[in-house]
Amino acid sequence: MNLNEMGKQAKQAAAILSQLSHQQKNNALQIIAEQLELQSDKILAENAKDIQLAKENGLSEALIDRLLLTKERIAGIAKDVRHIISLADPVGQVIDGGILESGAKLERVRVPLGVVGTIYEARPNVTIDVATLCLKTGNAVILRGGKETRYSNEILVKVVQDALEQAGLPRASVQAITDPDRALVLELLKLDKYVDMIIPRGGAGLHEFCKQNSTIPVIIGGVGLCHLFVEESAEQDKALAVIDNAKTQRPSTCNTLETLLVQESIAAEFLPKLAAYLQHKKVKYHADPTALSILAQQNVEVSAVQEQQLRQEWGSLDLNVVIVKDMQQAIEHISEYGTQHSEAILTSSQRLARQFVSLVDAATVYVNASTRFTDGGQFGLGAEVAVSTQKLHARGPMGLEALTTYKWICVGDYTVRQ
Repeated sequence: MNLNEMGKQAKQAAAILSQLSHQQKNNALQIIAEQLELQSDKILAENAKDIQLAKENGLSEALIDRLLLTKERIAGIAKDVRHIISLADPVGQVIDGGILESGAKLERVRVPLGVVGTIYEARPNVTIDVATLCLKTGNAVILRGGKETRYSNEILVKVVQDALEQAGLPRASVQAITDPDRALVLELLKLDKYVDMIIPRGGAGLHEFCKQNSTIPVIIGGVGLCHLFVEESAEQDKALAVIDNAKTQRPSTCNTLETLLVQESIAAEFLPKLAAYLQHKKVKYHADPTALSILAQQNVEVSAVQEQQLRQEWGSLDLNVVIVKDMQQAIEHISEYGTQHSEAILTSSQRLARQFVSLVDAATVYVNASTRFTDGGQFGLGAEVAVSTQKLHARGPMGLEALTTYKWICVGDYTVRQ
């Protein structure tokens, strides 16, 4: 697999994509959506190979759930593609501008990034999410999925490339590194002659590896060690439903609640309610000494929380529970252990809510809402390419605008600077 040639072809394809009309890009996306549905049996057959290997290799149920495709999930992916078609194309949008003193007209205009490299783990839907978002914004993309999704990714990329050909667009607009050799990841990270941005989607180790080794700008994010603080004025019965949603709706996602912070003054009253409410969900608790003494009296599985567990994504129905004295201590805990992804407070105090929003450093901060909303689709952005937890270029769910940059365009009448 010649990555240099792949990068060269991607750069050439990006030049063509950058000139396409909205209608041409949307037509290609429509064909992709149709082909995903028409080829669903072939896709599921290849996905079944990945699932079988995952079971043979002893992968966790949470990871297998990330790998799994079904008729319903493929239909959902195709629906997401059609939703992207319905979104406004940011390319060509005039952000701002004006007339200079010289009389020249100046505009700041959105343009594609060029070539995007995406490295991701265990989620075949990411293949389509990234490919279609890049196409909508006129970017070529080089995909590198994990070995766990090799067969799924190969068939999905083939479906997309065949659809591109039907639309009269270059197959090299969407390419994939399917060889599982990890040395190719390092090679991709050094391909700065052709690739304009790297977007990793996976665990903390992947993000750190990309950050340390890339000569291309890297979007850091996707590691979601999310917290929810139950402040003493919170409406406790309503709080239970929010915690249930944040933890159990889909535990394998990066916007899932991992650590519950409960104010000390209500812990003895609230935690038994929580244990009873979540009992049928089989949540496993990892609790600090105070929470442990309370939860140990309930009919739940509970153990003492370890330091390293406060710094990890469970990706399962495990939940850390920590008792804090007040909001200041809750914020200090989030500052120490959080990953700047999604943080939440449940409270009836508008003053404390404002303080929490102001003081917590995260891409998304919630007041009286589940962290599960941190998602491009939920935010109206379409299928996201990633969730960025950094502060430059893009932050939070990255939709179409985050896959563009801008250029200044100055038009004069043979104007010279005085």
